[in-house]
Amino acid sequence: MIKKSLFLLLISLGFISCKKEVVKENTKEETFQISSVKTYTYSELKPLLEMNDGKTYIINFWATWCAPCVKELPYFEKINRKYSDKNVEVLLVSLDFPKQLKKKLIPFINKRKLKSEVILLDTENNDIWIKAIDKSWSGAIPATIIYNKMNRKFYEQSFDYKTLKSELQLFLN
Repeated sequence: MIKKSLFLLLISLGFISCKKEVVKENTKEETFQISSVKTYTYSELKPLLEMNDGKTYIINFWATWCAPCVKELPYFEKINRKYSDKNVEVLLVSLDFPKQLKKKLIPFINKRKLKSEVILLDTENNDIWIKAIDKSWSGAIPATIIYNKMNRKFYEQSFDYKTLKSELQLFLN
């Protein structure tokens, strides 16, 4: 009788162990998080601002400390989801301080579950690269470029979803 009880106990523990493994596996999938963000200098970023490959690019300059930037991020994420099959690519260029990459930017991306590609711009001479991106840019953020091989437009403003979608449509038609 003791052997039979011990056998049943071991089998029960085995089922419990298997069940826990499945739960852990599901948890890992649900909580997948990024652990790094690519850091670019302006000269490394520049080719991404001039692609000529048939896609339409939306490049958004933002920072975690910029309230209007944070407010509009869901709109860029929605565009990324809805238009990725229409050759639209969203790139979020963070202007956060490089020393805050691990403590602020990466946790922010994970908390907000950002799926668009995020890069960190690490450059010292802001006056040069800001004017190189667009001569009219004062340096204020949020700022966005939408471009393809036929057209290019710079926006020094924040977007709501309707306006962003409307502007994108001008490039897709």
